[in-house]
Amino acid sequence: MEAAIGMDAQAIGTIAKGLAGAGPDFSVRGVDGWLQGRTMYGGASSFLAYAAARKARPDLPPLRGGQISFLAPVGSDLDITVASLREGKSVANIQTDMTSGGTLAHRAAWVFGSARPSNGSVTPQRAENFISHTEMEELGSPEGLHFIQKFELRRGEAKEDRRPGVVRRWVRLRDRTELDPIGELVLIGDTLPPGSMRAMERRGPISSINWAFTLLGDSPQTRDGWWLLETASNHMAEGFSSESLRMWNADGVQVMHGLQSVAIFG
Repeated sequence: MEAAIGMDAQAIGTIAKGLAGAGPDFSVRGVDGWLQGRTMYGGASSFLAYAAARKARPDLPPLRGGQISFLAPVGSDLDITVASLREGKSVANIQTDMTSGGTLAHRAAWVFGSARPSNGSVTPQRAENFISHTEMEELGSPEGLHFIQKFELRRGEAKEDRRPGVVRRWVRLRDRTELDPIGELVLIGDTLPPGSMRAMERRGPISSINWAFTLLGDSPQTRDGWWLLETASNHMAEGFSSESLRMWNADGVQVMHGLQSVAIFG
């Protein structure tokens, strides 16, 4: 009990830095405070997998994207194995497998890539109907061990701009100790519930199946730790929803773009 309490008191960046092992195998025990229901919040498990890849291969170039499968519940005790799938002159494909309770629970394919001269350019899009976090009201957090207590939340859009099947919120991590800028984006990128939640006819459980994302640049920056997140359902039917996930910095410049499949129950 004392070990679990001590681990929960640590920032997740500190927990990641202290992953036991020298690679390719790592382990961590007692990661409490990041649960949503019976499993760890997907951004936290994905961040720990990313941190293991970084610890195993500190020579890797910046992260460019990831493809993540949420296979089974991830508990507070977990083990991570890092493997290189293929490495070229500028791109490295790295896989992480996370087991919890003896079951493969999380698999991620990470793409790391070195910058090179570009044959053209497209600038990141700015958020439509953008309103600064300084103008939005704060939102409370649920009681108990729910992971969202680790974040500060504010509304992300005016009431008249709210759309069916879309959730938009300002998000700031309360403790960013030992986090690199890209690791922070991986950690918070899956914070919001799916936009389909706003289209549900009645309350019921939901579960993320996967998450794919690309980073729009290799050095994301914002002000005061605030990021604007949005989840939007592209199609919801037959118990599933296809979701687009977008993230912008405090100036409304997009830094991450994602796609997710969600199971809708009830």
